[in-house]
Amino acid sequence: MTTAWTAGAVGVMRLPSGRLVRGRGLRRPLPAGPLPTFALYLLGHEPPSVAWEARWLRWPDFWLPSDRTAAADALREAWTRAGHERVEVACGGGFGRTGTALACLAVLDGVPSHEAVAYVREHYASRAVETPWQRRFVSRFT
Repeated sequence: MTTAWTAGAVGVMRLPSGRLVRGRGLRRPLPAGPLPTFALYLLGHEPPSVAWEARWLRWPDFWLPSDRTAAADALREAWTRAGHERVEVACGGGFGRTGTALACLAVLDGVPSHEAVAYVREHYASRAVETPWQRRFVSRFT
């Protein structure tokens, strides 16, 4: 088993089950401390290669994933792996797409979909989930 993220570290959010997931903006420097063991990158273009395992989900800035089936699969993988690995979810700024994905992880973790955006805004960042269509995506995520 991999050592988990440190609760309270920059960008780390605790899900109700106790899983810890780090959200991050890729335009900011990599935080100090341990590296992710798995990352889900939410970008409109392929991300640069990293030293850890990563999955790219095509997701243009301020929009929704290009392939919703692939998004659901990637989010389920991230949630499952967060049970025993250091999982990072990241986009350019770390708020809209990342917040939306973290809210979907909260839904997978048992938070009702109509409460997931509020959960992420309270436990990750008040600016998380930036657009009405991102909020609607979370409310319909199962």
